[in-house]
Amino acid sequence: MKAFRLDELEAERAANEGAYLQFLRERNMSVGLYALDAGDADPQSPHAQDEVYLVVSGRASITVGLETTEVARGSVVYVPAGVAHKFHHISEDLRVVVVFSPPES
Repeated sequence: MKAFRLDELEAERAANEGAYLQFLRERNMSVGLYALDAGDADPQSPHAQDEVYLVVSGRASITVGLETTEVARGSVVYVPAGVAHKFHHISEDLRVVVVFSPPES
């Protein structure tokens, strides 16, 4: 079994001074913690993998393709491979668990 604590992952991510920390990589998927602070711009571009976001804290909007929705703790968003997507209007520091399938390259 592999088990993780979000507070420890957040501390590791912050210590590495990056917005993204991949903490699990398996044959069919990878999982990471993505962080954007209030007012930040989301620099990501479309990925070659399907992905699922689980918002663990914060508030923002996300646009996937032509659709926009508000997200907050407990929100789950699916983004198909190759589709443009961005978090924006980040009003509270955002922490998101991201699952990529297949694993992010």
